[in-house]
Amino acid sequence: MPLKLTIELSDEDLRHFRKTMKEARARARTESEEEILESAGALLEAVSRSKAPAYVRKRLACIGTLIEMLRDPDWALSGENRERVLSALAYFNEPADLIPDDIPGFGYLDDAVMVELVVQELAHDLEAYDDFCAFRKQVDGRRKPSSRKPETQRRLEARRRQLHRRMRQRRLRRRARASARMRSPFTLW
Repeated sequence: MPLKLTIELSDEDLRHFRKTMKEARARARTESEEEILESAGALLEAVSRSKAPAYVRKRLACIGTLIEMLRDPDWALSGENRERVLSALAYFNEPADLIPDDIPGFGYLDDAVMVELVVQELAHDLEAYDDFCAFRKQVDGRRKPSSRKPETQRRLEARRRQLHRRMRQRRLRRRARASARMRSPFTLW
């Protein structure tokens, strides 16, 4: 029989995670993008080899999507958008966790919580990427760019530009709503 647990993080807890993320980002500035991606990928591999609970595996699977977003040449994430995703992955580049990963049942819990915060922070980015992938599959079944018809490539590029604009607009609206309520939105960076 499954058991559902709900975790409520206080403002102090959230400040702690934000501080931890900022520290991880600062340390990651000495790392290359590829090193950050490799570390995040290594965490995914470690989780898949472990006996981590299903709720942890499900949460951490989102790291794979973030890695794909950065490596996908059709998505062509750049500038601030690319930095946001790399910043999110910086935490998973850390050798030391809040909870050591080798503790059965709970070792990846801090990683799962951080992923949940990252998913909330990058919700518009993840949604746009999912929309793009579905569109790409519909129009050309994910062929390599070199084998695409020029018209298909133009359609994909137009859709990507549209979705990148939508991501930025939704982020701005989120900030504006938070500002109107006289409180700053929770951000990890």
